[in-house]
Amino acid sequence: MSKNKVSSNKENKNKNSLGEDDVKIEPETDIEANNLDQNEDEDVSIEEIVENQKKEIQELKDQLLRNLADSENLRKRTLKEIADAKRYSHVSFVRDLLSSVDNLQRALKAVPDDKSQLSEPVKNLIIGLEIVEKEIINTFEKHNLKEISPLNEKFDYNLHQAMFEVPTTDKDPGYVVEVSQKGYILHDRLVRPAMVGISKKPDEKS
Repeated sequence: MSKNKVSSNKENKNKNSLGEDDVKIEPETDIEANNLDQNEDEDVSIEEIVENQKKEIQELKDQLLRNLADSENLRKRTLKEIADAKRYSHVSFVRDLLSSVDNLQRALKAVPDDKSQLSEPVKNLIIGLEIVEKEIINTFEKHNLKEISPLNEKFDYNLHQAMFEVPTTDKDPGYVVEVSQKGYILHDRLVRPAMVGISKKPDEKS
């Protein structure tokens, strides 16, 4: 009886020890599984972070390129505005000055071709005015202010202003047959259009 009790006690102890071991193994397996899941989650989150950072870097590059392009466009536009200001800032002054030049030229045109009947002081005055006119024209050309005198040229609405029509068979319709007032252009900008009369086809007689 005692031997059987001892053996049964040993078997119970062995069973208990095995049971305890089994209980200890199960949580270790669960921990390893949880660690694997966490590692996978960490790997996924790192990949997402890297991908997001790449996107942010690309967006920053694109924004930088756009800012550089905007800055370059602004620089070019500013340089052009400065150049235009230097070239055309005196357009208003030139436009006002042209009226005085027109009056001077009208006065010289009124001088008769035969000056023999004129007194010497008047002749000298006329010569002086002609010299002044030539100097003015030379100064205009020096500063790229050019006359528009389009007699016998095709009418150009960009440079000419039609004041009247002249029926004629000597010219095809649409040609300048008379210039009432010269025009002027500064560099490539129109200061004043030429006032002209243009040809037209005569009315047919009934």
